[in-house]
Amino acid sequence: MHQNPKEILAQLQLTLPEVSTPGGSYVSVNIREHIAYVAIQFPIVNEVYFYQGRLGEELTTEEGYKAMELCALNVLAQVDKKIGFDQLVGLNHLDIYFQSGDHWDDAPVVANGASDLFVNVLGSKGEHSRALFGVHKLPRNFCVGLTATFTIKKEHSLQQ
Repeated sequence: MHQNPKEILAQLQLTLPEVSTPGGSYVSVNIREHIAYVAIQFPIVNEVYFYQGRLGEELTTEEGYKAMELCALNVLAQVDKKIGFDQLVGLNHLDIYFQSGDHWDDAPVVANGASDLFVNVLGSKGEHSRALFGVHKLPRNFCVGLTATFTIKKEHSLQQ
């Protein structure tokens, strides 16, 4: 029998943050047929901002890994609140955005902060493809951001 993702998070000494409010004219989770698109998540806990600055300048690669893990926790919080873990078929793809100094080149290591968390918490349902994008600037000077798509079991209306 599979463990509940919340039990696994507790074993990892991690908790899901409260879902953040979209910062513009969009929804945080959008469902089209069997695909759920989770809007960009940043390293925010209960409306408090973390990990602001450029990787390789103000922030280390290790801090970037933790920032990306926090983005992934926010993705899971959105899934838990808006869809339900029981509805997941699996994670499809991650788009990972980062801002860094010119000579920093450890984006795959930082991206693993999300990838490792999804596989550890969701097991085989957490396996995914991903793309990395170095950008000049992210909102609020966050060092990273993360979007995700999931396949869900059936057409599903969002939970409130």
